[in-house]
Amino acid sequence: MSDRPRILLLSGYDAASHRRWREQLVASQPSFEWSSLALPARHFRWRIRGNALSWLEAPEFGESWDLILATSMVDLAGLRAFHPHLAHVPTLLYMHENQVAYPGSGRQHSSAEPVMVNLFSALAADRVVFNSEWNRESFLAGTSRFLRRMPDRKPQTATERIRAKSDVLPVPISDGLFRERSQPVDRQTPHLLWNHRWEYDKGPDRLVAMLARLESLEQPYRLSVVGQQFRREPEAFAEIQSRFGQRLVHWGYVEDRADYDRLLVTADVVLSTALHDFQGLSMLEGMASGCLALAPDRLAYPEYVPETQRYPSLEDDPIREGEGAAEHLVRLLSAADAKAAPPEAWRLSRLAGRYTEIIHATRRRAVS
Repeated sequence: MSDRPRILLLSGYDAASHRRWREQLVASQPSFEWSSLALPARHFRWRIRGNALSWLEAPEFGESWDLILATSMVDLAGLRAFHPHLAHVPTLLYMHENQVAYPGSGRQHSSAEPVMVNLFSALAADRVVFNSEWNRESFLAGTSRFLRRMPDRKPQTATERIRAKSDVLPVPISDGLFRERSQPVDRQTPHLLWNHRWEYDKGPDRLVAMLARLESLEQPYRLSVVGQQFRREPEAFAEIQSRFGQRLVHWGYVEDRADYDRLLVTADVVLSTALHDFQGLSMLEGMASGCLALAPDRLAYPEYVPETQRYPSLEDDPIREGEGAAEHLVRLLSAADAKAAPPEAWRLSRLAGRYTEIIHATRRRAVS
């Protein structure tokens, strides 16, 4: 019988980045005994509202645990209600994202339920950890606005209760991605890497505007557009392939992780046009691999992208913002002092100890 503290890890919507965090966390924390339950990343509305029902009969909830660690999609309040014997088990909620700050596409049916699940879970948890300061502040400000819109009987202390028990702890970057470049950044014909999910919230329309402006400025470049693809994707991707196909080095999802890591070290600039990025793993990985960064001056990017590598944020004007990004890139390439800035503080070897501390602190806090 192991004498290590037993932790039940719950991932309510196990998307690729959530799975990577979960597997890395377990591997980096051998002083705990882990058991994981994860639900597939599909049927979003059913997942976020129904995960407590999906796990209603899971035998793991009949066992004894020293800590429950849940991701932000998990209905922690519902689980505690369905399994009263777990009510006194310490709970740690890890916020990969928050539904308050997630931008709408205009296609979804608006619903308050995803926000309510986040809010109820954050209030029910003993400790709440966000992957970036922007994630925390956007959640707290957004829930405060959300509650003000409610008709009556509104709690006055909800957001401050969450803030008082919150921390910021990023998803770590594997030490193996931090490499010395054998070749300097190509400033004449840079290899640009756009490595995000192929969805509207990652701003592909802004990428089109940026590339068109680079063409008009006669700036040579090569381009890789990679990331998770879906059955329905914004029309901007077809436009990129047809208009700028001659520039393409790689197009589409990279199945093999080793191939993707090799692509990272061949790129010169890792770029984002996102309207939604609560941390920005793909940007951090490119920067760790020695790329210059190019990102809008918003979201979590100011927390690790140098000011000189951030272009002005014009959220309401995708054409002007994309053109501004292109002009900023041209200036960046000509600046002799522009250097890659590997995010050393995000290394797994530097953050693993903080995860250990927060896990132990959550257990102590719940007991005291």
